[in-house]
Amino acid sequence: MTRTVMIGGACAFIGDSVIGPRQLVEVEGMQYLVFDYLAEMTLSSFAQARKTDPASGYASDFVDLTLREILARCLQRGIRLVANAGGLNPRGCAAAIEALAAQLGCSPRVAFVEGDDSLALLPALAAEDTRDFYTGSAMPQGIDSANVYLGALPIARALSMGADIVVTGRIVDSATTLGVLMHEFGWDADAHDRLAAGSLAGHILECGAQATGGIFTDWAEVPDWENIGYPYVLCEADGSFVVGKAAGTGGCVTPATVSEQILYEVGDPSRYVLPDVVCDFTQVRVQPAGPDRVRVTGARGLAPPPTYKLCATYQDGWRCTAQVSVFGAQAVAKARRTGEALLRRAQALLQDKGMGDFERASVTVLGAEDSYGPHAAPSSLREALARVAVTHARRDALELFSREARAPGVSFAPGTTSGSALTLNGRAAVEPRYRLYTCLVAKDRLPAPRVVMGAHEQRVPVPGGGSPINPGPAGLVAAAAGAAWQPPPEGVRQAPLIALAYGRSGDKGDSSNIAIIARRPEDLPLLRRVLTPQRVRAYLAHLVKGEVTRYEVPGLGAFNFLMTEALDGGGPSSLRPDPMGKGMAQLLLGMPIPLD
Repeated sequence: MTRTVMIGGACAFIGDSVIGPRQLVEVEGMQYLVFDYLAEMTLSSFAQARKTDPASGYASDFVDLTLREILARCLQRGIRLVANAGGLNPRGCAAAIEALAAQLGCSPRVAFVEGDDSLALLPALAAEDTRDFYTGSAMPQGIDSANVYLGALPIARALSMGADIVVTGRIVDSATTLGVLMHEFGWDADAHDRLAAGSLAGHILECGAQATGGIFTDWAEVPDWENIGYPYVLCEADGSFVVGKAAGTGGCVTPATVSEQILYEVGDPSRYVLPDVVCDFTQVRVQPAGPDRVRVTGARGLAPPPTYKLCATYQDGWRCTAQVSVFGAQAVAKARRTGEALLRRAQALLQDKGMGDFERASVTVLGAEDSYGPHAAPSSLREALARVAVTHARRDALELFSREARAPGVSFAPGTTSGSALTLNGRAAVEPRYRLYTCLVAKDRLPAPRVVMGAHEQRVPVPGGGSPINPGPAGLVAAAAGAAWQPPPEGVRQAPLIALAYGRSGDKGDSSNIAIIARRPEDLPLLRRVLTPQRVRAYLAHLVKGEVTRYEVPGLGAFNFLMTEALDGGGPSSLRPDPMGKGMAQLLLGMPIPLD
């Protein structure tokens, strides 16, 4: 019989539900659970926490909630765990796990991986005028954290040392799964096709229920959200694998749900760059393999680059977002006037106190389709949210704004609920505004990663890799500015794009990608002809300020659009209601497509 390895994707981000681990730990034949806790900006919050408590800086939920509930059961069933929950403090996370295990009467072998922390390298990089490879800007002052994205080799080594639990800091999300497969199947660092396949399996698992019907285009067809199943993969030594979910859970596993996840947060699908391998997903195929089971094949790989991606975070002032609920006739108009009046009042008060104006400000109305720009439909809603987002270099300036944000409830429109929509009697939170600085560094400029388990410690040499990879987009690129959007002429048969395709969007910094996957192969020629990067750029011109690149993915019958300068700075820098581009695909799926 062909030996397979079963790995469950138990966590997609630091706030994910505990139902994933609960489900997967009971799946018959489960061997490993992998957990992903680190989004791009997560380490910035860990850095702030570490300033006040040096013992913090890791995902405490992994220890205090998840492991407290499932650790004993995992040890009983022989299920091993790999998590990037270590954040900025893998050593501290491992110590906390061991302390919890002692409380529970367990004794797992816990290993942790160090070597991603790169703060010590920053002075040299600054002296060399190393520029941000997305923006070209110089390295900022006051960086709180700097970490390279490590790969799978240290995880494979920790497992070979006998670890029951492996805790890492910053790694690429898919490395948790690839490390397991390299260990189980003995894949060498130059088995590039298999490494690409293992990375694809990890990419599907890393976002949890997003592969099993979560945020799926055809959401109405996805059953039982409250008990949605989390995914697992059954992997074979040749790199092929089947995606499934626990029996009796909600959600669904179909070629479409898996295809959407394959292209999630991917730029060029023929050149998906990871520290272990450069993946080519253009010929990947997904095929039904039974109820709620999909087989995935066709990933190809090239030698990895000689560089790591380094991501640094730093604080740049403060931000505050206030939301005010407005009810009754003309709710949208009342909400817009409310937001604009609140902003003008706060600006006047700041001027009176000599604090100057806000650095940036945005007034939007949730319910008015502001994100749709020129494609918004007239609204007759009788409830809406006025949303005002502002930034300032001084915290006290935003505390003033936060206090004033409650006043509209007694002095502006009728039917207004005072205070934040999230806290009835509280105030909108004033939060640090974080930014990212990203660059490439040669792998040989950093010490080899280190695996520590008890009294044992091993360095893990990392191959230098192949040729350097230019991170900029390549392919068919539309100009940053072009002709305005023109809908199909009157009288031409048309349908919204969603009738012809599935869509999924995601973010990387200030860039967003939209994957468009044809529902039927026969519609591909039409979509290829109509969905040019120029037309997509024009349709989304109110949001996208940079370039649009279209990549074809023949194996999936799909197109992937990479859009730069699309998210108003992205993440916590953006003042938009959708700072991470999660709704971008929904906007594009409303685009009218001529059928004649």
